Amino acid sequence: MKPINVGLLGIGTVGGGTFAVLRRNQEEITRRAGRAITLKVVADQDLERAKRIVGNAAEVVADASSVVRDPNIDIVVELIGGTKIAKDLIMQAIDHGKHVVTANKALLAVHGTEIFYAAQKKGVMVAFEAAVAGGVPIIKALREGLTANRIEWIAGIVNGTSNFILSEMRDKGASFEDVLKQAQQRGYAEADPTFDIEGIDAAHKLTIISAISFGIPMQFSKAYTEGISKLTRQDIRYAEELGYRIKLLGITRRTPEGIELRVHPTLIPARRLIANVEGVMNAVLVKGDAVGQTLYYGAGAGAEPTASAVVADLVDVTRMHTADPENRVPHLAFQPDALSDTPILPMEEVETAYYLRLRVLDRPGVLADITRILADLTISIDAMVQKEPGEGEEQVDIIMLTHLTVEKNVNAAIDRIEQLPVNVGKVTRIRLEELGA
Repeated sequence: MKPINVGLLGIGTVGGGTFAVLRRNQEEITRRAGRAITLKVVADQDLERAKRIVGNAAEVVADASSVVRDPNIDIVVELIGGTKIAKDLIMQAIDHGKHVVTANKALLAVHGTEIFYAAQKKGVMVAFEAAVAGGVPIIKALREGLTANRIEWIAGIVNGTSNFILSEMRDKGASFEDVLKQAQQRGYAEADPTFDIEGIDAAHKLTIISAISFGIPMQFSKAYTEGISKLTRQDIRYAEELGYRIKLLGITRRTPEGIELRVHPTLIPARRLIANVEGVMNAVLVKGDAVGQTLYYGAGAGAEPTASAVVADLVDVTRMHTADPENRVPHLAFQPDALSDTPILPMEEVETAYYLRLRVLDRPGVLADITRILADLTISIDAMVQKEPGEGEEQVDIIMLTHLTVEKNVNAAIDRIEQLPVNVGKVTRIRLEELGA
């Protein structure tokens, strides 16, 4: 049978890993796909570097547009990143009737609905397993393995950089700033780490996961995003004392009012498996109505783990290359004409539990004032700890865990508590999820 010809755009870390995996496992991949998958051409602006990697195994060009227009190329693999040039190239590839494999989560989270619509009209596939959680096959699990289920909620650690920082802060008692420098030295964090530490990267991935799980369009602009840069060693230690660990979680949940779509630091009971995911590893916990909870764990980044997902997509596209487009798995798991217009819930309407840390003057009646404010706003306390003041100090920390309550009530309570004469500084608020069955 005629081989499937592939054009690779970008041979950086993931592109190099994809090239290596395709070459090393060529025989196994052919046996699985039913026909050979041949890398015919690589496009990269650094021609010399690309030629050193590829050698004589494929043609190397600088012009990516020539690859997407090449009539001999069946599948275009986009690994250049970014949203402007990558989008233009993918849309050109689709327009020329080529299937696309991409790892570009930012592009899909922002422009995915438009890209999938164009692909559907042209009868081509866009595969994107590598866009979320690297080598962990979470997209395939949601689109195919769990298709019998009504997905109820998903909670995921999908950014390895942030997870590494939080793990090191907990294990070594180090400050955020010190661990961030360490992550940059190890190559886990970029020189500008904003996308990782402020939750933007995780929100891109969560947007994709949510769309597939609930059959809604990509809506990154409506995701609530809060990072880890303001977390302190103190709160990580207090959480540990109370039996919790703090993770940067992406959470999406179906509720009667709408879909929750939020990324933020979260207290999780230490006994949960996902709370024990350490370092740069990723994990996604999925709750389906039929299957219950399932957990997907593995390397969320790196050359070959991500390449594993890219090549798996190549095999899937190859298998389905000649299939009637009507019988392929839809891009967002649901048939295009069956996507829902369920709204994304504003963060102030989300219901969850909370960790609150207050710094107050050690005076009689302080607790009564605080609990009165909480009661007025129908916020129920689950647990409370008052720390002993240090020698000669007049200020103490009070830590409270609440039962489930609506975010806008907590915001109002924090505003009122911060106005109390006995309150010192800002109230620290971290959301809490039990993640139980």
